[in-house]
Amino acid sequence: MPPFDFKEFLPTVSLQPGVYLMKSRAGEVLYVGKARELRKRLSSYARIDQALHGKTAMLVSQVRLIETIVTNTEKEALILESSLIKQYRPKYNVILRDDKSYPLLKVTVQEEWPRLVMTRRRVKDGARYFGPFSSPAAMWETIRYLNSLFPLRRCKEKSLTPKSRPCLNHQMGRCLAPCADKVSREEYRELVKNVLLVLEGKNQELVKELSRKMALAAADLRFEEAAQLRDRISSLNKTLEKQQVVAAHGRDQDVLGFVRQDGSVAVALLFIRKGVITGQQAFFLAEPVGSDPEVLTEVLSRFYGEEGRYLPQEILLPFAGTDDPLLAEWLSEEKGSAVVISCPRRGDRVRLLEMAETNARQVLHARQSKQISWQALAEALQRALGLARLPERIECLDISNLGGKQAVGSLVCFIGGDMAKDRYRHYGIHTVQGSDDYAMMAEVLARRFARGLAEGDMPDLLLVDGGKGQLGVAMKVCAELGVPAAVELAGIAKEKEGEGEKLFRPGRKNAILLPGHHAPALLYLMRIRDEAHRYGITLHRKLRAKESLTSSLEQIPGVGKARRELLLRELGSRQRIAHASVEELGAVAGIGPALAAQIWEHLHENKADG
Repeated sequence: MPPFDFKEFLPTVSLQPGVYLMKSRAGEVLYVGKARELRKRLSSYARIDQALHGKTAMLVSQVRLIETIVTNTEKEALILESSLIKQYRPKYNVILRDDKSYPLLKVTVQEEWPRLVMTRRRVKDGARYFGPFSSPAAMWETIRYLNSLFPLRRCKEKSLTPKSRPCLNHQMGRCLAPCADKVSREEYRELVKNVLLVLEGKNQELVKELSRKMALAAADLRFEEAAQLRDRISSLNKTLEKQQVVAAHGRDQDVLGFVRQDGSVAVALLFIRKGVITGQQAFFLAEPVGSDPEVLTEVLSRFYGEEGRYLPQEILLPFAGTDDPLLAEWLSEEKGSAVVISCPRRGDRVRLLEMAETNARQVLHARQSKQISWQALAEALQRALGLARLPERIECLDISNLGGKQAVGSLVCFIGGDMAKDRYRHYGIHTVQGSDDYAMMAEVLARRFARGLAEGDMPDLLLVDGGKGQLGVAMKVCAELGVPAAVELAGIAKEKEGEGEKLFRPGRKNAILLPGHHAPALLYLMRIRDEAHRYGITLHRKLRAKESLTSSLEQIPGVGKARRELLLRELGSRQRIAHASVEELGAVAGIGPALAAQIWEHLHENKADG
């Protein structure tokens, strides 16, 4: 198919603001952009020399279709662009993947009895999220600290099941036992409010409020309560002494550091709450498309466009982006109050920018060190397996089943030495009966490679969990589908006790035995194989839990297929059914109080028996 004809296309493009989608020959959305004037912006791509090696030139060389969407205003274009990028996740847009999956703290304020939990995903569920925490140790210390001061419940159920006797946590003073009606709703909500104040950085406000309540308790001769409040105040004051105040104004700020080196960009965001640094998050962008101001604007749009993202009063930038006033207007509307975007040139705020830039440079340095280590490991893999090129992208397939039932294929992907979890896949087995592992592997590989050939999405090395037999299946599937020789194959198997791991390659009669049990190349392949096995086990657990609950429901007189489907539709999942109260079950149409009580007793009897 010939390159995209900008000369013929541009006269048909509107001069109004809008969004454009660049697509590949297969129809994949490669890039989504916005423009104040669509024709003017798209004409800039026509002047790019596609023979160059930059990422923008690579993008233009792959474009075969451009769709445009005209909007009334530039702000509408900005919001639409953000929405389309979330929908399509184009590979040439800035997608903010951190090198680490930083943990977050989540307060489940949407629940009747909220909990404080750790999570790694921010979702739109009505909960309050805090973080990310760059140090997991610091995050767990925060959880322990808050649990000691404000003992919220620690059970995992979203809705509490009433109990006649509280659990061990209550006896140890770690929970107020709302499940056993040991605490009023008002008192519990007060603890939740205090936890939120600490996480929002409002320790001083909380100390003042607790001091006021301590004085009232002492005046009313409630000395035990006053002593408890005194201890909390003392603990909070010690925490305040440790906090590093970097700004006297007490406002909430996000400070962005931006460093470009050899085409790559590192971004670091410092989160300052009430003048105190509460955390940071950093991103590495490998050759992003666009100039520095364009990349900066796209980073801001992606980061603050995420659902549930906290918006500060002020965002400090090292230089102006392309749409700062527009972004500030959009974010202010989202926050419901003013969000200021500024580029200070003097004073204390410049010092904060320098601190953020230092963090961004550290990200680049760490990335370079990591790249050097990966290069050495990739070269060791290439030598050990006799590969034609470095295995930048490795996929591994594991087939697992339980006595021929619940068979599943688990495919994991590692890119540049790191897990690429967005490329992990589970495959159900559709055409094989019984426990024929070879036939199952052939089915899964045929589906994986057929799609990969159609989309141009193939690994450098496919690793199968098994020996010569499994490798032979992979070779046969590749031959039948015409998979290019550039996709290399290997098998990894532990055949006999004491012999260790054996590697198999096409064209070699004997296994490859790497010297020593701690060869980095072997350990890396074992890690990938073990991750594929782990990923398969997670699905098996879900399938077993689903089957177990379905079986339990089927044993209850009066609960047939129609009522099971009603329960699923109303409560949303099998886990919700298992944890639902009698009242929640009875509220489902067609169930009623009597049957709800019967269902609840049956499910909880099974739990006790297990």
